[in-house]
Amino acid sequence: MKNFKFSLAWQILIALILGIVVGAVLHNQPEIRDSIVNNVLNPLGKIFISLIKMIVIPIVFSTLILGIAGVGSTKSLGRLGFKTILYFEIITTIAILVGLFAANIFHPGSGIDMSQLVQTDISQYKHTTEEVQSQSHGLIQTILSLIPTNIISSMAHGEMLPVIFFAVLFGIGLSSLPATTKDPLLNVFHAVSETMFRVTHIIMKYAPVGVFGLIAVTVANFGFASLIPLGKLVVLVYAAIFFFAFVVLGLTAKMFGINIFILFKILKDELILAFSTASSETVLPRIMQKMEAYGAPKAISSFVIPTGYSFNLDGSTLYQSIAAIFIAQLYGIEMSISQQVILVVTLMITSKGIAGVPGVSFVVLLATLGSVGIPVEGLAFIAGVDRIMDMARTALNVVGNALAVLVISKWEKQYDSEKAAAYEASLK
Repeated sequence: MKNFKFSLAWQILIALILGIVVGAVLHNQPEIRDSIVNNVLNPLGKIFISLIKMIVIPIVFSTLILGIAGVGSTKSLGRLGFKTILYFEIITTIAILVGLFAANIFHPGSGIDMSQLVQTDISQYKHTTEEVQSQSHGLIQTILSLIPTNIISSMAHGEMLPVIFFAVLFGIGLSSLPATTKDPLLNVFHAVSETMFRVTHIIMKYAPVGVFGLIAVTVANFGFASLIPLGKLVVLVYAAIFFFAFVVLGLTAKMFGINIFILFKILKDELILAFSTASSETVLPRIMQKMEAYGAPKAISSFVIPTGYSFNLDGSTLYQSIAAIFIAQLYGIEMSISQQVILVVTLMITSKGIAGVPGVSFVVLLATLGSVGIPVEGLAFIAGVDRIMDMARTALNVVGNALAVLVISKWEKQYDSEKAAAYEASLK
């Protein structure tokens, strides 16, 4: 006990447990639940999420410009971008296939009495989906969504892809200038980047309070009873996510000489935080810092991680394929191999086309299910436990993006093994 350190991970874990206890007590006290949830717990969680959203765009913008300016030639940048997108597509496609195999083998939706299930209002997601479906989905729409008509507006709305696109172009333009012109501006961006990382450390002190509020609201609203009829689905999603993390990502890491268990150890604080808040954004700045400390060049980490938040959502795509088959089984719909192939292709395209919108996994499913003949109304049955599954898929998204940085760094032969070994030694 003498060497015990009350780290952020322990603080968040305790906050998580306390939040579950408080939420469970409030769930059975309807006369006071709404008042406490709306006036105390909900604001606690929203404050934390808002604080994180406040810093993400400045960090991504400043570090990406510094990274791109440090890459060198546009040829090197083009090679980095191609390898990154190729890797993302391969891994996310495997995630979709793992989800389909799991759902087809274990049939989580078979034999469930739909009258036992509680329907939840999903109108908030339908509104977003209508906006999305008013545009043509696919490669063209994805490309068009990359290009901002007003970069200030894109920053204000937290639109990550247009910000990345503009930052890449800005970085390329800046790197081509003479040193006397570009160095003063690079120093400014360096100062902004370092300042925002300091701000991140300050905000993280509030993280346990935010986690307490977020998890207490979830448990208070839904309780544990809603889990029982859908227990098989929840267990299957968690099992598939563990399988993907340890086997698929583990083997991928091994191919590139990376130990996945050391990566888990490095990311333990971030995984607990991402799991508790069900938000990848909460850990984006810290992952960028840690992957740089673990041997990845700034140029690669500042490009791969923000891009991965839109294109490399392993947990989300895996969950979407399981949920789609689950709803089909719930309604007794037999999906042929060709229908499932269409589902895979549609998920691959749709999940990229609307990356970054609120409730992205639900919006993707709403936009996808109808195309393969699955009733979208089935999502109302699983919306109540979606947060429980969202926590696990968010943690997997974090691991997938962290590993992607290391893989691309190794692939580009820019990984600093000595720096990584020194960082590993500091963990012991």
